[in-house]
Amino acid sequence: MSMAGFGTDVTLDRPFDEAVEVVTAALAAEGFGVISRIDLDKAFAEKLGTEFRRYTILGACNPGLAHRAITARPDVGLLLPCNVTVEEAPGGALVRLVDAGQMMAMGDLGEVPEIADLAQDAGARLGRVADALRSG
Repeated sequence: MSMAGFGTDVTLDRPFDEAVEVVTAALAAEGFGVISRIDLDKAFAEKLGTEFRRYTILGACNPGLAHRAITARPDVGLLLPCNVTVEEAPGGALVRLVDAGQMMAMGDLGEVPEIADLAQDAGARLGRVADALRSG
């Protein structure tokens, strides 16, 4: 399911912590490591004193793709890493994966052949992650 052209949703019938583990493993199978993790629910509680459902942003990076992208256009680093969110939902967890093609089409990036090729590769990999999550 696409959401406004910038991501894909996958609903998992798993508890939140297990969903984060499954997502991390599916990303690793496609060459992505999680280089950052932001637990928004904890940040909101600490900084705002506000309760929020469990919601984590995983910064996923494929080092080879990132290196090639930044070598081609150093400013592309503003769009990295590829974000994947996991949030607690009734009966399980909702996972959202960024659409790398849309993300890398910002500004004039889509006109750079190397960036367009990398975006297609990253998008295909993230699509396979979504497929693996749906089937797993």
